[in-house]
Amino acid sequence: MQKGYFDSNTYHTPEKEHISFKDKILLNSRLYFAYKYAATVLRTRKEAIRKVYDTKAWADSSFEVFRLIEKTGGKFHITGMENITRSAGPVLFISNHMSTLETMIFPGLIAPHKEVTFVVKESLVKHPLFGDVMRSRNPIVVGRTDPRKDFEAVMNGGVDLLSKGISIIIFPQSTRSLEFNQEEFNSLGVKLAKKAGVEVVPVAIKTDFWGNGKWIKELGPLDRHKPIHIRFGEPFRVTGNGKEENQKIIDFIQSSLEEWKKDLH
Repeated sequence: MQKGYFDSNTYHTPEKEHISFKDKILLNSRLYFAYKYAATVLRTRKEAIRKVYDTKAWADSSFEVFRLIEKTGGKFHITGMENITRSAGPVLFISNHMSTLETMIFPGLIAPHKEVTFVVKESLVKHPLFGDVMRSRNPIVVGRTDPRKDFEAVMNGGVDLLSKGISIIIFPQSTRSLEFNQEEFNSLGVKLAKKAGVEVVPVAIKTDFWGNGKWIKELGPLDRHKPIHIRFGEPFRVTGNGKEENQKIIDFIQSSLEEWKKDLH
């Protein structure tokens, strides 16, 4: 595994001492962000088609987007990164899902330390821009139309990947949502962790900095008044039927979101 991009287990985007008027106009432009982001996406797509887009390239391009977000006014607050590597073997990262941001940023945080992939919707692997990159990461694909079929795909594909030492990121919510509703947070992740005998790392995120686009969902507006929070919790094993563990993840996410909401006031 490569060395990570951070020198500490906690990271807070430093305040910029001085920004010129020209940079302020340019960097606050949504068009600038879209142009730079699209350039990264198109480059990585070419690399994936040429079969040269490996784990390091994935992590590097993720960190490239991380720096672009900071350059255009995003402020990250990341804690608990020591929990990414606290378990020696593969783990299941279980997170809430708000925006495109976490899908783009998680590889830069996790992939330098653990081989990892996602559970993704079928539409993403068929996407004209992101499909080649996503397929190159050997994800578990779900259709979101047949729950039984999706359950089998995650269970069978997940156990196989985890047995090979590959960690998995799963968003139990059916879709991205700005409001966290625990009723929509299914227990598929903890069931897979129990079956595979691996630990769970809960992840809480607040990424509404990056909104959904009207025409292209992945190119939405940026709200620089909203800080970006990512928190990795301590790993734990699943025992019993997983109901208590799933509630533990829900409580971790809800308490984090409530804490971050208070910080805004």
